[in-house]
Amino acid sequence: MHESGIQLLWLIPALPLAGFALLALFGDRLSRRAMTCIGVGSVGSAALITALVGTAFLRGLSDSTIYRQTLWTWIETSGMSVGATLYLDALSVLMTAVITGIGFLIHVYSTEYMRDDEGYRRFFAYMNLFVASMLVLVLADNLLLLFLGWEGVGLCSYLLIGFWYREPENGAAAQKAFIVTRVGDTAFAIGLFALFTQFHTLAIQDVQAMAANAWPVGSGVAVVVTALLLAGAVGKSAQLPLQVWLPDAMAGPTPVSALIHAATMVTAGVYLIARMHTLFGLAPPVLFAVAIIGVATLLLAGLCALVQRDIKRILAYSTISQIGYMFLALGVGAWSAALFHFLTHACFKALLFLAAGAVILRVHHEQDIFRMGGLRRALPVTFWTFLIGTAALSGLPLISSGFYSKDWILWSVWSSSLGGPWLWLGGAVGTFLTGLYSFRLVFLVFFGDIRTAPAGGQGWAISVPLVVLAILSLSIGWLEIPRTLGHQPTFSRYLSHALPPLEEGVEQDHSVEAIEQAAVSGASLLGIGLAALLFLPRPGQERLEVYLKRPALRPVRDWLFHGGGFDWLYHRLIVAPWRRLARNPRDAVDAMYDAAAEAAGHIHVLLSRTQTGLVRWYAASLATAALVLIGWFAL
Repeated sequence: MHESGIQLLWLIPALPLAGFALLALFGDRLSRRAMTCIGVGSVGSAALITALVGTAFLRGLSDSTIYRQTLWTWIETSGMSVGATLYLDALSVLMTAVITGIGFLIHVYSTEYMRDDEGYRRFFAYMNLFVASMLVLVLADNLLLLFLGWEGVGLCSYLLIGFWYREPENGAAAQKAFIVTRVGDTAFAIGLFALFTQFHTLAIQDVQAMAANAWPVGSGVAVVVTALLLAGAVGKSAQLPLQVWLPDAMAGPTPVSALIHAATMVTAGVYLIARMHTLFGLAPPVLFAVAIIGVATLLLAGLCALVQRDIKRILAYSTISQIGYMFLALGVGAWSAALFHFLTHACFKALLFLAAGAVILRVHHEQDIFRMGGLRRALPVTFWTFLIGTAALSGLPLISSGFYSKDWILWSVWSSSLGGPWLWLGGAVGTFLTGLYSFRLVFLVFFGDIRTAPAGGQGWAISVPLVVLAILSLSIGWLEIPRTLGHQPTFSRYLSHALPPLEEGVEQDHSVEAIEQAAVSGASLLGIGLAALLFLPRPGQERLEVYLKRPALRPVRDWLFHGGGFDWLYHRLIVAPWRRLARNPRDAVDAMYDAAAEAAGHIHVLLSRTQTGLVRWYAASLATAALVLIGWFAL
């Protein structure tokens, strides 16, 4: 390995962190151009160094290729030693490349999208801090440093979702995201305490090696610890039942949605499970729970996306659904397939959010898709890039990256010893739903009559990231071509240096895989075709729309529109009772303190009666007390 290139590793998180510090401390003295150079340049420089470090890493890649860089000793107390140590392997190189590469394109896009916003400096300061925190998360060598990055992205998510804080609903959405994810984070922290109690270290590789030696497969301790880690992953990655924060998180600026809620933060849970795969392998019930959570989430989120009107909320539910596919893959032990879908999803979902932002800018910040329409001629670059992103999201066979990653996941579910036909069927139905809701979005926004006339132009800072992401959304799937189409396992071969291969139940021949692949492709095409039938403008469509809005369907439609009723349930069971308790002027906690104060007052009255001013009384009291103490000790 070329050590000279790898030694630059510390600069990758340090540069965005330095950008944040400069913007936060001196930003009010800087010109708009200087702010842009710092905000965008710091992430661009991190992306460049990532390329240099990645190249040096790949040149020396072998089955045992890892690199550790200790910067300083962070904590040294009571037998606990935690260093600020960065860990580089095939998995962390992949994550770092996505964070810095996609992050840089989103930062470039933001220079035009946020051009006239009064919080321009604050926006880039928060974005730089987020990128730095996410890089610490994926490069951490120990779980405590990982947890620092984990909480850092949670803080930045709160700041960026509530960026336009003058609107009360934006502040409420930021609080909701922060509080809901804290539920999972609390469980994650308890899991860390449990691991440290067991092994007296939080070094990731040491913990997993010790656990493999100390715990048998199915051990109760392993199940409890991994369940706690899973709760943290579920909260951060917006999976059932903690998915309720992500749709409301669309209150933030669109570049925030693209960066945090498509390419990076919400995949932190996926990274955590993949990074701790040895630990999860010791707890088969928890792995099965991961798969069940994934398939349930992808189905519910796909159904909810079908009835949304807000263009960004549709994409938000789509994100929840696609991360469900990643959880499904992780649950059946298809670690590399999950990470491949992470890679393709980062490209096409960032593309979709940025293209949606371009549409929103041109139609006067309108986000209701039923007030758009007919925009394909007025916004040709946006239309074609959005169409490419939608094709990748839908898994359009052969020509989109989403096809290759989703097909890999579903084939792994079918062939894995931990999978099965029912899990596969859930994923296939999800593919049908994805084609239906994604092309519903395309047909309503870009076809038919113009309902809101677009205005203004589109600069290169928006167009270039869209084109680059569109090219990636078409081509990056070629990194893993299945056996039925020529078998080019570049991605799986690369990740095999960090993650174990899939354990297949029964060896399957190519004909079975071809049939399964045809079924998945057919489900995607069926969804796209049904979307064209229902939503592509043509004579007579009005009667069909009226039929779909019949009162008999309204309860189901409302239930899905509100995310499956989880917000209502949590409000009734948790939020409303807690608010009533907090607003009660005489709640149990206050009563306890009031009683203590009243008791102290009564004791004061009693003791004050002993203050008579008579010296003989005081002397007799002291003598009596002394005799009592002497007698006590004598006995």
